[in-house]
Amino acid sequence: MGEQALSKERVVDVREISPSVRHTVITQLVTHLAAGETLQLIVDHDPRRLKLQLEVRDGGICWEYLEKGPDIWRVRLGRGAST
Repeated sequence: MGEQALSKERVVDVREISPSVRHTVITQLVTHLAAGETLQLIVDHDPRRLKLQLEVRDGGICWEYLEKGPDIWRVRLGRGAST
């Protein structure tokens, strides 16, 4: 992803979202990502389960760990640019 794309990256601190609706909110955000767009999530645990859910639901999502705990985990989600 180019530097220009990253400058417009949306950052969402999901620690501020109620645990009962986090995955629903994240799924909606990912669903609305356009080709080439990225979304950065900040969480308080390894979001492995979310990664598996998104892979099953939407195989076109790229997943990159930016920080791996122990207190904060940051993940960049993206949708590949269309060709």
